[in-house]
Amino acid sequence: MYISTSIGSKKAIHNIAGIVLVSTLLLASCVPTRKYRDAQDALQNARNDSARLAAKVTDLQTTVGQLKQQIGELTNQTGQLSSEAANKQSQLSKSQQQLAAQQRRLEQLQALMDQQKKAIQDIRQKMSDALVGFSSNELTVSIKNGKVYISLQENLLFPSGSAVVNPKGKEALAKLADVLNNNPDITVDIEGHTDSIPIRGRYQDNWDLSSARANSIVRVLTNDYKVDPVRVIASGHSQYDPVQTNSTSEGRAMNRRTEIILSPKLDELFKLLETNTDSPNSGN
Repeated sequence: MYISTSIGSKKAIHNIAGIVLVSTLLLASCVPTRKYRDAQDALQNARNDSARLAAKVTDLQTTVGQLKQQIGELTNQTGQLSSEAANKQSQLSKSQQQLAAQQRRLEQLQALMDQQKKAIQDIRQKMSDALVGFSSNELTVSIKNGKVYISLQENLLFPSGSAVVNPKGKEALAKLADVLNNNPDITVDIEGHTDSIPIRGRYQDNWDLSSARANSIVRVLTNDYKVDPVRVIASGHSQYDPVQTNSTSEGRAMNRRTEIILSPKLDELFKLLETNTDSPNSGN
């Protein structure tokens, strides 16, 4: 009985040992399999990461290329803008120079115009002083359109329908001539005017009479009182430049007049205007 138990125990031990051995072998074979699978998973993950990185690198390279292209375009634009800015600066400098030149011309023109205005005022004052002894219904002295107008009525200068200057008219012309001879830079325009009543007698019409009266004044001034004839212009305007209505006797009397129009010589002003007109930049 004892022997039999021992044999049974030994078998049991062997069986247990076999189980342990098989379990050990099985366990040993499972460990490399998991590691292999883990390694495969890690390798696949690495491959996936590499692919993603490669794609990212490609995207970045594409972006870098685009940025380089943009930089090139911006560089070209910068160059063009710099060139345009230089041109604009050059134009601005030229415009500023032209503006400064125009400003100087304007100042010169203004100075000359002020000078001419003062000369006109001086002429008016001298003529008013010289003709102070005559009444307002015989003559008037005024400034109009930048000139001095001395308007002498028919009753001061001429008999009705005549172009022969009477003695009182010559007295007025003598005083006027004295001022002209002392101021040689004054130009003289003499205009004859009539009313609208047709003339009868030695003159063909009012044109003829108005011109004859203007010419008579010129002869008195130049022949009798030695005013330089180069300074004098005569013209007749007939009835076509009235100062009052021709429908009343008073108005017609005002229209029968001779106007002596005085103005200072404008040579300097005309020269400056011609300089502005001839300037290459005058039209800009």
